[in-house]
Amino acid sequence: MTQPPKPATSEPSMGWLEGREHVLPVRIYYEDTDFTGVVYHANYLRYFERGRSDFLRLAGVSHQGLLQLPDPAAFTVTRIAVEYKRAARVDDALLVRTTYDAVKGPRLMISQRIFRGDDLIATAAVEAACIGMDGRPRRPPGDLIAALQPLFG
Repeated sequence: MTQPPKPATSEPSMGWLEGREHVLPVRIYYEDTDFTGVVYHANYLRYFERGRSDFLRLAGVSHQGLLQLPDPAAFTVTRIAVEYKRAARVDDALLVRTTYDAVKGPRLMISQRIFRGDDLIATAAVEAACIGMDGRPRRPPGDLIAALQPLFG
């Protein structure tokens, strides 16, 4: 039996950009589902988080890098509104689509959608705030804004 070729890197896929939209593939495993094989509702929040984080990573911004700045920063979700449209099931191949829409002071406005093929599974309107290590809101670092500026709507 021949071995499959090894990946060029051990880094998991960060997805890709299509215009200003980031696309992240997500496979549904048994552990993601309830006893009926349907994805447990809270797991969609995990998929949305992965989409937001990998979008930033692909844009050259890492959470660890933000924490290592002279004036460290982090993000916290302050609001998320999720609409569940259809059920995802075990073995489904999904695409998480993320756009960073705007920065308003310390807040980032983000839109997300999850698809299975052409079927819309769920949407999320997300507001995340940049905070300092004291937990207080602050403007996002200039490098982050510069990295995302060309991708804002």
